[in-house]
Amino acid sequence: MVVPAVAHSPNRFSISWSRLIPKGRGAINPKGLQYYNNLIDELVRHGVQVHVMIYQLDLPQVLEDEYGGWLNPRIVEDFTAYADVCFKDFGDRVSYWTTLDEVNVAALGSYDVVQIPLGRCSDPFGVTKCIVGNSSVEPYIAAHNMLLALASASRLYRGKYQMSNLAIQKGVVGINIYTMWPYPLTNSTADLLAAQRFRDFYLGWYLLDSLLEPIVFGDYPRAMKKNVGSRLPSFTKFQSEAIRGTIDFIGINHYYSFYVNDHPLEKGIRDFSLDIAAEYRGSRTDPPVGQHAPTTSIPADPKGLQLLVEYLNEAYGNLPIYIQETGYATRKCSLHDTDRVDYMKNNIRRTLPALRNGANVKGYFAWCFMDVFEYLSGFMSRYGLYRVDFEDEALPRQARLSARWYSEFLKKEEIQIREENELDDAGSHAQQ
Repeated sequence: MVVPAVAHSPNRFSISWSRLIPKGRGAINPKGLQYYNNLIDELVRHGVQVHVMIYQLDLPQVLEDEYGGWLNPRIVEDFTAYADVCFKDFGDRVSYWTTLDEVNVAALGSYDVVQIPLGRCSDPFGVTKCIVGNSSVEPYIAAHNMLLALASASRLYRGKYQMSNLAIQKGVVGINIYTMWPYPLTNSTADLLAAQRFRDFYLGWYLLDSLLEPIVFGDYPRAMKKNVGSRLPSFTKFQSEAIRGTIDFIGINHYYSFYVNDHPLEKGIRDFSLDIAAEYRGSRTDPPVGQHAPTTSIPADPKGLQLLVEYLNEAYGNLPIYIQETGYATRKCSLHDTDRVDYMKNNIRRTLPALRNGANVKGYFAWCFMDVFEYLSGFMSRYGLYRVDFEDEALPRQARLSARWYSEFLKKEEIQIREENELDDAGSHAQQ
């Protein structure tokens, strides 16, 4: 953690809606409930601070078949009931709740470019052949209903578990967005405006602001409403008031930055990427990339992480920020991952100046504890601090250099905090 406010190490994991409530609503699966209770109990027993993601890209199929899932406002009630189960059954041991993980990825990846299920899109926007869907409209509808669901679950938590006279949990509720930082390709007015427009869409609607702009201020950014027009759902006055101020923290997943230049709006059918009216690339000399570019092909940019958290702090009223995911991918199984160690060092070093500049960063999570199946690259990209041998049925794990370095770093931070607390206590006693 960058700011270890407690001596406990944090752990971030997600709960599967389908595992806990197989039919999406109604009866709870006792084995699923026992599984998560056992997991949380063991983490707590070992002094681990638990951070839970309620939803991570795994909609119960029954809700998709019944009424179209996130494309239907009915999802708000079902999601809120599911969140209530999580709060009620796990909230005595969990104080940090992320309602939706990478909500922009869920909307774009499922309803525009179909890099992940549900696989809805329309030509020519999908990575694969589009069979059903509408890439121009459905991502905006899905994200709109996700916002309403987040707000509903957050209001329930505050009224029932956090702020009422009978509440005993006193936890916090937030949201997670997949983020990038946009640099203007040139200092021209057009490119400067394009970079701001990129922030209005990605940091202001989908990758960040699409969700934070409404949550903090009650409506979508003006640039988005102008470019998307009638395809962008609107909030009623009641909904606008209901969603405003419904998060206690911002969670971000961040890997890289873009260089952005102006690209006039195209006529005809557009999707989210074309609505931005900007081109973007991994470096100043690269050709423009599309929305399908793999993250591993774009250089890491620790400076962009610093600029991002400073921007969020300034633009959204000093809300607490958790850097919930940053990671470095390798395609080799080497245990001597010096590049990953350098990546982590540089990210943490760049976060510290942001803290000194007033950014309200509360935590830093490394992606990830061990090699896992990655959404877009399967087992090809290895992000783990621990190497997993997938060719061995026993799946043995070995600590990489990065795991040992990170462990030592955290121990030093805890010692430093302990010493600072002791000095504060000594000063306090001296004054008395």
